[in-house]
Amino acid sequence: MEFALSEDQRLLQDSLKGVLGTAAALDQIRKIAVGDQAAADALDAALSDFGLAALMVPEAEGGLGLGALDAVVVQEALGYHVAPSRFMATAIAGFLFKASGTDYLGALASGGIKTGLALTELFSRRDGAGLSVAQDKLSGKCLLAMSMDGASHVLAAGTDGRIHLAAAPQALTVMQTIDRTRIFHEAGFSGEGSVLAAEASPELVAFARLLVAADTLGAAQAMIDKAVAYAAERQQFGRVIGSFQAVKHMCAEMAAKLEPGRALIWHAAHALDTGDAEGPVMANLAKAYMAEAGTFIARTATEVHGGMGFTDLVGLHYWYKRIGVNRQLFGSPEQAREAAARLQGFAA
Repeated sequence: MEFALSEDQRLLQDSLKGVLGTAAALDQIRKIAVGDQAAADALDAALSDFGLAALMVPEAEGGLGLGALDAVVVQEALGYHVAPSRFMATAIAGFLFKASGTDYLGALASGGIKTGLALTELFSRRDGAGLSVAQDKLSGKCLLAMSMDGASHVLAAGTDGRIHLAAAPQALTVMQTIDRTRIFHEAGFSGEGSVLAAEASPELVAFARLLVAADTLGAAQAMIDKAVAYAAERQQFGRVIGSFQAVKHMCAEMAAKLEPGRALIWHAAHALDTGDAEGPVMANLAKAYMAEAGTFIARTATEVHGGMGFTDLVGLHYWYKRIGVNRQLFGSPEQAREAAARLQGFAA
């Protein structure tokens, strides 16, 4: 039995990589990382023209009618190019809207609704943070909200354990993280109305974590490719360093670490698409596995580059830091494993 991407899925990924090769070239990422709004707008326009917002919206609602496996293929390509994008927020919104049977799907596909994510309260609690809900009004603040720039609405996790769709709050304060390819905010809510409230189902949480795993997969693959290319051209003692046994072993070990993660991510996405009960379990395990494999690959790829790996000339740090933030985003590997254990009945 062959389990691989379909021809359409390979074409989708290759086409997107072609767009990102120009719109998210390393020079463009450097500009975006220092706050160049024109570069960020150009990338956003290129991705909008590609039609990513419609990916998970049913055809009857004006979308492409694709599923979780297609979404992880897209997110992997975005991670490979460390491209800032609201795709993750849009895909999670599409997943939630389909599950709850709302009529916001058409607006999501057309760009009439652009969603941010304020889901931190689902995974961690901090003093002074949290969104309370009273009479369908949201109050409080959320830390590390994503994709808030230009968002018309936000998916916000309340202390009632539900996810609320509300107008994007105006009180936004940038929160600095090591990852300069994405902007996170502290979002302050002061009575924004909830127009939709849905349960944070295990499937939704698993899908969100699976997208993060796919992003790490793409970033880790990029770091391997860069390490192999560097080893094939960098010379020491009159020969390329890729001919040294130790460097060969480092590159082989990175590849060996990555491939199980790719299979796990594809299998989890397929299971979510088909409604298989093991889908959420596999998605949580994929998040946990890629968090740790990605960390190993990021460190090893940097070591292959030697001292050059720490310079901005090579730019490895953009991928390294993206993987580092992804490790904790939507829950640590320990939290993801615990969720998988609960779903299987191994933990209370």
